[in-house]
Amino acid sequence: MIRARRTPNTKRSARRREHKMKVREVMAKDPVTIDPEAAVGTALDVMRTKHVRHLPVVDEAGALMGIVTDRDLRHAAFAPAVQEYLSVRARRLARQLGETLENLRVRDVMTWAVVTTGPETPVLSAALIMFESRVGSLPVIERGRLVGLLTEQDVLKALMMEGKVAEFVGGYMW
Repeated sequence: MIRARRTPNTKRSARRREHKMKVREVMAKDPVTIDPEAAVGTALDVMRTKHVRHLPVVDEAGALMGIVTDRDLRHAAFAPAVQEYLSVRARRLARQLGETLENLRVRDVMTWAVVTTGPETPVLSAALIMFESRVGSLPVIERGRLVGLLTEQDVLKALMMEGKVAEFVGGYMW
């Protein structure tokens, strides 16, 4: 008995060869950055006015030093926010901390060990890095320079553009 050789499904093979979206295609180019010597209040103002949650921290030469997030700033500002619920002694300590907060610089609250990616990294690989590292953004570095910022929203946008979200929703959620 002679069996016919099974030929690969051309549609399926074509899908495997499809263009895999790269970080460069969905990242924010020229992201808003901040100096490590900037006051924490300045970082908060920049985040509010620019509607961002992550600020790469760069030195005078533009080299990435770290990143400051809205979470970093919330942690730094938390104590003064609960002051009214504290005892008199605790309030005094919190007031001293509040005075210290006015003197805090971005370098004092930023994350120094930053997880980064490159512009040619596939978006799905970058998403896995973000998930495993438990971070909401990845600074994008090319030839030692910050060239962009990939956020969770950028990853979701890329998944929608590739139709991955529709497959997931159609297959599992509903």
